[in-house]
Amino acid sequence: MRAARLIKMVLLLQSRPSMTAAELARELEVSERTVTRDAQALSEAGVPVYADRGRTGGYRLIGGYRTRLTGLARGEAEALFLSGVPGALREMGLEDAASAARLKVSAALLPSMQGASRTAAQRFHLDAPGWFHEPAPSELLPAVADAVWDDRRITARYRRPGGGGEPERDVERELEPYGLVLKGGVWYLCARVESGTYRVYRIDRFTAVTAGETRFARDPEFGLPEFWEERAEQFARAILRTAVVVRLSGTGARQLRHAVGRASAEEALDAAGPPDGEGRVTVTVAVESEDVAYTQLLTLGPEVEVLEPPGLRARFTEAAARTARLYE
Repeated sequence: MRAARLIKMVLLLQSRPSMTAAELARELEVSERTVTRDAQALSEAGVPVYADRGRTGGYRLIGGYRTRLTGLARGEAEALFLSGVPGALREMGLEDAASAARLKVSAALLPSMQGASRTAAQRFHLDAPGWFHEPAPSELLPAVADAVWDDRRITARYRRPGGGGEPERDVERELEPYGLVLKGGVWYLCARVESGTYRVYRIDRFTAVTAGETRFARDPEFGLPEFWEERAEQFARAILRTAVVVRLSGTGARQLRHAVGRASAEEALDAAGPPDGEGRVTVTVAVESEDVAYTQLLTLGPEVEVLEPPGLRARFTEAAARTARLYE
């Protein structure tokens, strides 16, 4: 424990011109008294740690001292590529590994380049979850992430949603965990099942995960981004089971993608005929259901007129009448 802390202290001092005892104590999560003792121990071991006294003093390495203890462990190197997604690192239990990796990289850089990571962090940040969504990561996510990193088979029990009056039920599967995807604050596992096909599972539906000792042979042709893009497109199309016919103003046509989604809007507008005498176009839009269409298209206000189905048009007629009464 102390040896690791001493190495980290050397790496910190190597990556910066100097650091105060308070700064080192905060980074190492110890007291300033412990920092003083550790600096003394390093000095006695031959590491040229120099202490500047006074109110603006601190610790620094002298004589151009450079340690070679900067080699990245495998886990640190892998975590480094996720360092732009701090929330995801936390949820997968990789925050410490990423911190150690960043420190080693900073220590290995030339002095003129050591501010690069801080400069980038001040200018770019990825906030993965959507607005008004409180992510609730599963407690089993770190175990799944470990299995993904190590290519270990897992036995997973998960809640399968009910349908057609059927209740939810627990199902157990042997999985080869290929990759994790964070979509809008929700974690998904892409895994290969016994049949050799690939499926997607929501991590928050897992109720138990046990990692085996055997590793699986990963298919070198499998690409996680490509697989996810294809599967996401299939899912988006599969849920669009209803068609509605609407007339759109120019403004409504431009805003349609924000109401029903880009793919559905572009497909509808590409198939549209020329504008009518009022400058409106008639399009057929694929939607999930009439209830969903009502909620989505209502955001367009007077820029949309629903023509079919009759039941949805009647709902819009009634909504327009209620709105008009509010403003009489």
